[in-house]
Amino acid sequence: MQILTRLYQRFSALVYELAKFGTIGALAFVIDFGSTNLFRFGMGMGPLVSKVIATVIAATFAYLGNRFWTWRHRQQNGMAREYVLFFVLNGIGLLISLLVIGFVFYGLNLKDPLSYNIAFVIGTGLGTLFRFWSYKKWVFLEAGVEPQLTRAR
Repeated sequence: MQILTRLYQRFSALVYELAKFGTIGALAFVIDFGSTNLFRFGMGMGPLVSKVIATVIAATFAYLGNRFWTWRHRQQNGMAREYVLFFVLNGIGLLISLLVIGFVFYGLNLKDPLSYNIAFVIGTGLGTLFRFWSYKKWVFLEAGVEPQLTRAR
């Protein structure tokens, strides 16, 4: 019975975090998707530049939402470290999206809005999986956990 209680506690906390992360992510997705399409099709910017600019805007929103809502219960030891790490990891997530968009746009030569947006959604989904794992591991740490990337060996 004790094992069931521990499993429930562990997974209920994870589900709660996932729900909050998902809410912030959904709002950031709307910002990213809307801005990318505005820049790409409304302003005529390139397919990759549009995604980069929109992602910077959406990532800033996501950082603030995740820091002050999703993981506000976690320690805040050095917001400068968190901020830099957050954006480095977002850069990797962005690279995943750019690879998918670039492959569809330049590799498959599918340049219509539907193909672009499908590539956008797939790339964003893959990048989001990476970001959730990496934020939890390196950015928004549990209280008392020393950052792994700065730990002396």
